[in-house]
Amino acid sequence: MKRLLILSGKGGTGKTTTAAAFLQFAQARAAADCDVDAPNLHLVTRQSVSPEVSAFFGGEKVVIDPERCTGCGLCAHHCRFDALEIKNGTCRVNEYACEGCSVCVHLCPAGAVRLTPDTAGQKELYRNPDGRIFSTATLKMGRGNSGKLVTDVKMAMLKNAPPDAGLAIIDGSPGIGCPVIASVSGMDLVLVVAEPSLSGRSDLERLVKTAQTLQVPLAVCVNKWDVSPDNTQAIQDFCQTAEIPFLGVIPYDKHAALAINTGQSLAEIDCPARDALKTIFEAASSLLEH
Repeated sequence: MKRLLILSGKGGTGKTTTAAAFLQFAQARAAADCDVDAPNLHLVTRQSVSPEVSAFFGGEKVVIDPERCTGCGLCAHHCRFDALEIKNGTCRVNEYACEGCSVCVHLCPAGAVRLTPDTAGQKELYRNPDGRIFSTATLKMGRGNSGKLVTDVKMAMLKNAPPDAGLAIIDGSPGIGCPVIASVSGMDLVLVVAEPSLSGRSDLERLVKTAQTLQVPLAVCVNKWDVSPDNTQAIQDFCQTAEIPFLGVIPYDKHAALAINTGQSLAEIDCPARDALKTIFEAASSLLEH
């Protein structure tokens, strides 16, 4: 099974819109949304069943036993993250500030503090009656370990994908951080959706460097190219110099906003953006065959 990951240097470039269209074009039977901080591919994939939900445990967080806490304030005084405070004679924990360093556990004279596994998010796996598999997850606010959760999402897709799934489409996170690095690992091709702007080119260059460091094949396309033809040309020139396949451009198309607002994929609408995306999909498929 070939694996195509779609990334962007920043949010809002059209990455998920592209992924949703590719899913339709390929009639993909295996898909995943690895943007665990803000997953949204499920909004247009129309899963026909309720997901199998399981908890994701990240690090550890502090729990205070109120019956044993004497309110001495020793733990709060020594917490470098200001995650503990005394209220009404009892210590309370700010779960968003606690880093699980365990200093308070060792300092508490009453033994009222303990570390417990933190439910940092939830994983969702959709098993559709027609055999399609869709894996995603949501990380809770302020939690770390996003790369670990991304890996779990990918593994769930790979383990449960039907034997005849020839192509898996994965929607990644924007940027170059931990979830992106975890997403890129093991991919057959990464398609970067770039924005035709100065910052978009800078974002692209950083993302290209990240992917090349991980030795993963890379290709590029530009969304809303006609907003700035000069910057689009600059991105094409950069790709040519760096010997990166440039698969095409997508025009600014008002049909895209209409499709998003109705929960549709652009693949379902007869419009210029749909035609451009189909051409880029075919070019990406050709690269995956070689």
